[in-house]
Parts: sequence; C-alpha cells; structure tokens
Amino acid sequence: MKEQFLTSSVQRERDYLRQYEYLVLTVSPDDSLPEARRRLVEHSEYGKWELERSKLYVGGGRRFWLRRRVMQVQRTV
Repeated sequence: MKEQFLTSSVQRERDYLRQYEYLVLTVSPDDSLPEARRRLVEHSEYGKWELERSKLYVGGGRRFWLRRRVMQVQRTV
C-alpha cells in the first residue's frame, strides 16, 4: 500500500475557488481490502480527509483519492 501527498498547488477545474490538499492511496492486488478500508477510515476520522474518487483497475489494483480543505489561518494580533 502506497500513500502519496499532492501539494495544494494541484488544482482541478471545479475546485478553482477552493483550495484542497490531496492524498492518493494506492492498493496493490496483493494487499488486503480490509486493511485498505481500515486505513481509509483512519484518515477520514482523524485526519479530516474525505473520499473524492475511487478507481478499480483491471488487474485488481485500487486507487483512492482523498481530499481535505486547506485551512488558512489569519493573524488576530
């Protein structure tokens, strides 16, 4: 199982007003699906990630795109 963070500079056409950061989780056919589900649940519960897209490939591999909104903090002082 491989995780890849995409920087917030990656923008999609429909996200032009909102800034998101992306996490791509790639699961090979040899990895267990329950383990992948557990990792997705952990990312969504504790890291505030939401599932944007999932894809099942012909060979049995899977890829999940997770995103979360980038919080821009403004100074109050």
